[in-house]
Amino acid sequence: MNTNKEESFRDHIGTINEEGLRNWIHPKKPQGRFYNRRTILSVFLLVLFIIGPFIKVNGEQYMLFNILERKFHIFGKPFFPQDFYLLALAGVISVVFLVLFTVVYGRIFCGWLCPQTIFMEMLFRKIEYFFEGDRPKQIKLDRMPWNTEKIRKRGLKWVVFYIVSLLITTVMLAYVAGADYVINFWKHPFGDVKAWIIYLIFTTVFYFVFAWFREQVCIIACPYGRLQGVLTDENTIMVAYDYKRGEKRAPMRKGQDREALGLGDCIDCKQCVLVCPTGIDIRNGTQLECINCTACMDACDATMDAIGKPRGLIRYASKVSIEEGHGKIFTTRVKFYTVILAALLSIFIYLFANRPEVQLKVLRTRGQVFTELPNGEIQNMYQATIINKSNHPYNGLKVKLIDPKKGKITISGVGKELDLKKEEIKQVIIFITLPKNNFHGKHKIKLGIYNNNKLLDSYKTVFIAPVR
Repeated sequence: MNTNKEESFRDHIGTINEEGLRNWIHPKKPQGRFYNRRTILSVFLLVLFIIGPFIKVNGEQYMLFNILERKFHIFGKPFFPQDFYLLALAGVISVVFLVLFTVVYGRIFCGWLCPQTIFMEMLFRKIEYFFEGDRPKQIKLDRMPWNTEKIRKRGLKWVVFYIVSLLITTVMLAYVAGADYVINFWKHPFGDVKAWIIYLIFTTVFYFVFAWFREQVCIIACPYGRLQGVLTDENTIMVAYDYKRGEKRAPMRKGQDREALGLGDCIDCKQCVLVCPTGIDIRNGTQLECINCTACMDACDATMDAIGKPRGLIRYASKVSIEEGHGKIFTTRVKFYTVILAALLSIFIYLFANRPEVQLKVLRTRGQVFTELPNGEIQNMYQATIINKSNHPYNGLKVKLIDPKKGKITISGVGKELDLKKEEIKQVIIFITLPKNNFHGKHKIKLGIYNNNKLLDSYKTVFIAPVR
């Protein structure tokens, strides 16, 4: 254990006391320009989150991630398991973008965009302030015995917490199971016991996270917080305390000449500590628990305004910019990640732009070699999968040979043409017949699927003929 009292914060986290028990955080209600901006952004994101699964494009859900039925809609476009490479690439791009963003701006994602922070600080925390009041009243209520007032305030808060958790679960299920399923469930709520079990499990999980676990998600459970220490460096812009300007800190006295006494602008009011949702003192420097929520910046700016000092004692800054008065954003690491991100984005855009609306896949039937017809032609049997990846039907589709051009294709049970409903996956048996004299052994052939003589997709497969 570190014996230096000033450095003791490095030996433990602020939410655990010396006995190893939970130290409940009661942050002071934040206010200020950054908090107002975060509130506007959070409201916008919450509205998008709520209406997202209920928007429809061409009769289909705008955003759907139905893993069980392997049905996905992203921005109104249907995606299938065959498009997993695009989703995987999008995931890699998101990770690289997050890494690049963290290298430049630190953990700003956590404070401004993370769903955990938005739900906790902009929704559940506001409900708590409404029922229990600001920090002093919450602490007083904590120490109060379980009388009528405490039971009423805590009980109402917990009931509202659970109702909000139920609403979050409803929206999440609309993204996963489909908005139509959720709407139908609430129209007939007593007919699906399995759905109720799912609802209660997820609602209870959300309630547990936001009513009890809270900031521990960011401190203990979130892997991104652990990555922060690896990704950031002295050039990363983060919420930082300007110790060169603030130290030596001391309370302000009337008529005091702080400059003559060698004192800094920090008057040790501890407002930055009281508003912190993870219970840290930002003046100790960059810490794992900091989510860059800017609450301490607003609190410090208010204090600087009150004592007639310039704002920005706590501000977005890098370690280098505080020490040297200037910083460098485009470091070698930033340039490297930028090049990688640009390359991945280019590949993704190319693949997405060339993604066919109708996909053809043709595989030889297992256990079948070839059939020699009486007229001397050779016939192979294949299993073809044809997928309509659009929101409209296709009629009169034809499968034709591209290479070689001579030969014929027969679709079993269909004829020469086939129809596809929107988002339909159709599996058919096709027979390819080629002249015997033109082919011997294994040969690569190319097929295409056409709509009104327009090539929609092509596929290469193997044709087997007798060996000479």
